[in-house]
Amino acid sequence: MSGVKPRRSVLYMPGANERALEKAKTLPADALILDLEDAVAPDAKEAARERVCAAAASGDYGSREVTIRVNGLDTEWHDADLRAAAQAGPAAVVVPKVNSAAEVHNIERALELGGAPDATKIWAMVETPVAMLHAEEIAAASERLTVLVMGTNDLAKELHAEFVPGRAPLLGGLSLCLLAARATGKVILDGVYNDVKDLAGFEAECLQGRQFGFDGKTLIHPGQIEPCNRVFAPSEDEVAQARKIIAAFEEAKAEGRGVVTVDGRMIENLHVENAQRILALAEAIAGKN
Repeated sequence: MSGVKPRRSVLYMPGANERALEKAKTLPADALILDLEDAVAPDAKEAARERVCAAAASGDYGSREVTIRVNGLDTEWHDADLRAAAQAGPAAVVVPKVNSAAEVHNIERALELGGAPDATKIWAMVETPVAMLHAEEIAAASERLTVLVMGTNDLAKELHAEFVPGRAPLLGGLSLCLLAARATGKVILDGVYNDVKDLAGFEAECLQGRQFGFDGKTLIHPGQIEPCNRVFAPSEDEVAQARKIIAAFEEAKAEGRGVVTVDGRMIENLHVENAQRILALAEAIAGKN
């Protein structure tokens, strides 16, 4: 499982705030979303675009994966944002409110016309009922699209849903998008947690997201990075168990045994594959530190 990229913590940073962009260079987030959309007032869009693209092209962010969130497809800034981002060559361009495969194709075409390097991927934000119902075709629309990002605030607004512990009103949409991501081999990131002072609630939601199968979570405050990184990383016990499973399986295979047990439990190929995934992620995280 080579090429695994940890995306436990993915932090939004306001593109209009030069101090925030500078601070991001020191934060232990796995990835950054330099934001030109919600965090930037209309009269600051052009200056923020120039600042963010310069930051993304600078190479000053170390092992952090640097992406740019452009303004939405239906806005006056979208086309210019895509052209500028294509030239800057970030790890990815994050596009809000993607609702169809056709929109993905248009984004991909614009990046190619803008001269974006092959390494610049598309991260599609799925945040509407339409996107939930078309998540698989969105995820499968392009090889350049590598990540789905849940926009849970907008989804809740569109559903007229309340924010409640456990997120019951959103579980249908979260499940559909997870199914789409796994069916198409894409990464998927959970949505943000709004109360930056409620770290216990935040950690509980991180745990729920990990149990669901999300690869990581988008964040709105640096104080959320540490618990997020911890929850979405394999624990020492999980790593030890993964090694044990792989060793037992290899030993049984070498001896020609068809039945493998570890701690009294039957081990099959699916358990070995999961163990390999855990070890690959743990090794990738260790390589960042």
